[in-house]
Amino acid sequence: QVQVVESGGGTVQAGGSLRLSCASSRKAFTFDVMAWYRQAPGEQRELVASITSRGTINYADSVKGRFTISGEYPMKRAYLQMNDLAPEDTAVYYCKASILPRHYWGQGTQVTVSS
Repeated sequence: QVQVVESGGGTVQAGGSLRLSCASSRKAFTFDVMAWYRQAPGEQRELVASITSRGTINYADSVKGRFTISGEYPMKRAYLQMNDLAPEDTAVYYCKASILPRHYWGQGTQVTVSS
């Protein structure tokens, strides 16, 4: 069974940085796509950034220029570097790792940005 584990969340002041990491608990798995989503209280879960095993990257407009997604190839781990964080970035961040057509979600990691 594929288990996805996130790490790197925490509390930071506005303007600060955090780096999230996502990987399978079993090193044998290689993913086709890895993506970061976030969900703020009372809001729907939204896509933040995604990366494919071919290197195709997409970002939500709200994080372009501030967040950078990267992966290790073959894709077993993905990172989300978050710079210039703002209070509106506060949310639980989830990693979704896909071995198409199946998707696997992590438990989430809390990111809190104080003003």
